[in-house]
This record gives sequence, structure tokens and C-alpha cells, in this order.
Amino acid sequence: MSASLPAAWPFREAETLARRLEASGKREALFETGYGPSGLPHIGTFGEVARTSWVRLAFTDLTGLPSRLVAFSDDMDGLRKVPDNVPDRERLAEFLGRPLTDVPDPFGTHQSFGAHNNARLRAFLDSFGFEYEFVSATETYRAGRFDAALRLVLARHAQILAVVLPTLGPDRRATYSAILPLHPRSGRVMQVPITPTGPETIAWTDPESGERFETAITRGGAKLQWKADWAMRWAALGVDYEMSGKDLIDSVKLSGAICRILGANPPAGFTYELFLDEHAQKISKSKGNGLAVEEWLRYAPPESLAQFMFNAPQRAKRLYFDVIPRAVDEYLANLARARAGEGEVRANPAWFIHDGHLPAEPPSPVGFAMLLNLASVVNAETPEMLWGFLRRYAPGASPQSAPFLARLVAHALAYYRDFVRPAKRFRAPDATERAALAELAASLSALPAQTDAEWLQTLLYDIGKRHPFPELRAWFACLYQVLLGQQEGPRFGGFIALYGVRETAALIGRALAEHPA
Repeated sequence: MSASLPAAWPFREAETLARRLEASGKREALFETGYGPSGLPHIGTFGEVARTSWVRLAFTDLTGLPSRLVAFSDDMDGLRKVPDNVPDRERLAEFLGRPLTDVPDPFGTHQSFGAHNNARLRAFLDSFGFEYEFVSATETYRAGRFDAALRLVLARHAQILAVVLPTLGPDRRATYSAILPLHPRSGRVMQVPITPTGPETIAWTDPESGERFETAITRGGAKLQWKADWAMRWAALGVDYEMSGKDLIDSVKLSGAICRILGANPPAGFTYELFLDEHAQKISKSKGNGLAVEEWLRYAPPESLAQFMFNAPQRAKRLYFDVIPRAVDEYLANLARARAGEGEVRANPAWFIHDGHLPAEPPSPVGFAMLLNLASVVNAETPEMLWGFLRRYAPGASPQSAPFLARLVAHALAYYRDFVRPAKRFRAPDATERAALAELAASLSALPAQTDAEWLQTLLYDIGKRHPFPELRAWFACLYQVLLGQQEGPRFGGFIALYGVRETAALIGRALAEHPA
């Protein structure tokens, strides 16, 4: 890494890409992300586009060169199975094997099922403000933009087979072709062996009828198997950078080899790790053990999801509901540091999350975990139950003057109702804890109402040290478990300042009274 380069992974990627362009003489970088539109966009879609966009931002900042991001939809792929979550499934079964853009839209809103899912993808990307150019495989194939590359694939088909066939099992090897003709009658994408008959024509046999056909591969008469398609796209479009998940490492290598056979240099890339569930199992759509974007956005703002995606993308991370509060507070802390000018701002995740322009509105004066604790103590059902405490803690704060805080309050209430309240488990204090809690209550009763959070935190440390806890962590665990009914929480001094010193003393009194010695 260059000495002056910000210490953030997108800049390392941008530096590699800058060297690539310098070697090739190109003056514009093309980024790509790809999708199979047989299903709806998901949290991995967000992660890949967000991460690619951050590398693009770093590239622009580093070089000043223009760039483009292409969102490529492989909507010419054949319908492999009828999804479980669509209406009129029986009718869709008649179109198995047909390109997704030739399958009727079961929802009746678009010309085809592929067009429907493409629209959902674009709406999804637009909702997050991503800057991209949408490219449809069907439109690109049928418009002839890939024709020159397809002729080259056909001319070098034997070389492509030589690198692909050793990676396949014996049954698949017997029928494999990199080029898939479309059946002239049924319209299905045919996975059959082919024989070149000219610079852009192939012969093949329908395995069901035994009928022999000759097909022109140009203008949408055929498409490529996906690994060959990926390589052809890189070569035809001149893709300079594309990310992919760890599960595609072998595919990237194979597509890279095919790209070189076609006379092009594969793009620079980045392999990100896959997500795990709370039990450290790989997230799978078929298992249904993932966390949907819609679910995350019910409980936290999109900036927190971006923060989660920014952190260590090459390390496997658990993606489940418990990570949400930490991601929110990490985002808030990073934004506060960036606004204060602490450290290299361009190395701060908040700089990337906000596309290089930090928001004018100050970050929330209260962390998300703190809001959850407040909601837990007051058994909050409405935002108004929290705003009374928030106004005392941050005078002048209101939903109108602090809209981001208002969003956090709404998210915190939803998270509290669904996750915190059902899991609350209070316990009785032991003798050591009872003595420490009694001292804390007495100390708080003697303090001014507006005592500083840091002073309160110091008081907590002092009391903990005066009592025979095995370690200070046990004292703070006591506060969370006895007073809040949960296993952990934020800095308790800040919670006391928010909830109130008198109110906290009363809370301790009630806890001790409910569990007499």
C-alpha cells in the first residue's frame, strides 16, 4: 500500500485497479455486478453492490478517472424450476427451460417473469441510492452486442472445452457445450453437444425428438453456459473489476482461463466471505436461515446495514438479529469521529457509507443499545414514552429537530418488542451484589439530577472496586441482569444520565425490595 493511501480496504482494491488501468492504457474503469433474476434481490445483493460502490468511490478519489458500474442481469437464463412463492405455478411449469424473459409474469405486472424480477432488482438498488447502469442479457444478446465475442467463442470452442471438461463429472462431460442454442420451436435453452458448421452457425440434435437443427448463434439464437458467459462478458464489455463470494473461487479461476482464451485480461477481483447464521452455519435460501434486508430495515436504518457490510469483508460473519444493535452503534461512533475530524476521514466507514459527503445532521446523542435499555426499563410501547427522557438528556431534541434520532426511536421500539422484551430474565442479587447496589442507590440519591455520564461511570467503577467482585465485569453484569433483565448493555453511566439519577436509585430500590435478603 502506498504510504499516503488511507488505511481502508476499498483503497487497497482501488490501488490494484489503478495499476491495471495504467498498464492497459484505459482512461475509464468498468465495474460489474451480476445477478440471476430467477429470485428476488437479497441482503447479499446489497452487500455486493455496496462494496463494489465503495471501491469505485476510492478509485475516483485516488485517480480522478471516470468509472461506470454495470448491474448485469442474466435474464436469458432458462427457468430451471417454478418458485414456490408465485401465483399460477401450474402455468409457469409449461415454460420450464425457456429464457426468463420469455416466461409470462405470474404477477401480471410486466411483459415477462424476467422483466418483473429485473424491475424488483432496479427498485431495490434505487431505494439505496446506488449509481449504476442496468444491462439485460436478453437485450444485449438480441441486439447483437455480443455477436463478435460469440463468433470468437465458437472459433475457440475446442480450447474452451479443454479447460472446462476436466472440471466436470463423466455424465456432464458427455453433454457439455459452452454454447446453448435456443430451440426454434419450443424456445427452450438447450443443453446439448454442438458441432460448428460455420463462423456463426452450429448443428445440434434435439434429444427428445431426434430432429437435427442448424442454428445461428448471433442475435439471440444462442446463449452461453454461465461460466463461459461470465468470461465472454468480461471480454466483450471490457470489465475491469468484479467481486464474488468465496463459493465462486473455482468459477472465477475457470472463467478467467476462458477469458484469456478469448484474448482478454480477466478483471481485478475481490473474494468476500459468506455469511453464517447464529449457529455458525452457512446461510442458505433453501434452509431459510438468513436475515432479509426487509427484516434488518424494520429494526435499524440502512446505514447500519452498510456498516455491517463494510467491516472485514474477507472474514466470515454471523448475520442474525443480535448483530443489529452493535452495527447501529458502530455506525454512530464512526460518524461522530468523522464529523469531529478524528483520524483520516477517508479511512472511516462513514465516509464511504455517505459517498464521501458526511451528513449535515449531527449523529444521534444516544446510542441504539441505550435506547433499547431505556425502552426495557420503562416498558415502552410508544415513541412518546422515550422522548420525555431524551429531551431531558438532550434539551431541544424532538422528532422535528432530530429526524435521525426519531428513526432510531421507532427502530428501537420495534426491536425491543420483538427481541428484548420476550427475552427479559431478571434474577435476584447475591449478598455482594446487594451491598454494592444499596451503596449505588444511596450515592445516586445524594447527587444532582444533571450529573455527568462520565462522572457516573467513575462512580460505578469505584463502587465495584470497593466490593469483593471477582472482576469488575461481574459488577456490571449484575447491573444488567438484576436491573434490566438482560445479559449485557451499554456503558451504565450513560444509561443513568439518560434515565435519571433519581429514577435509577428508585429502580434499584424496587429490585432490592422484590428480592429481599
